[in-house]
Amino acid sequence: MQRGSDRLSRHRDDEMKHELQGLLRSGHPTRAEEWNDPEPTADDDPEIAGGPVAPRAGASLEAVRLELARSLGRHSFPASAGDLAHVLRRENAPDALVEAVERLPRKEHQANLEELAQALTRGPGTAPAGGPR
Repeated sequence: MQRGSDRLSRHRDDEMKHELQGLLRSGHPTRAEEWNDPEPTADDDPEIAGGPVAPRAGASLEAVRLELARSLGRHSFPASAGDLAHVLRRENAPDALVEAVERLPRKEHQANLEELAQALTRGPGTAPAGGPR
């Protein structure tokens, strides 16, 4: 007779192995383990298959705004591009996002997250909304 720190008997241990056998062999969830299934993505979730969103002209404003909101809070605004880049680096934001913010004109100050996302997604050479063209 084995005496150890096992909390379960040998029979219960074998029973548990049998219960998990389908999951272990198949490599995907089985009907019995619905509680362990990851939640499916929603229709409005941003695409993350290619990694973090890299802001560029023509990028989805919503996706860029979501990526920025993960690292920036209300206390970050109003601020210049340099200040925002510093906050993004401190919060371990993706490098592509930090580099895009660093490329913004130094004299421009962003009042809120929406203005920053618009500045990152507008094409090069275009004026900000409401500004001279």
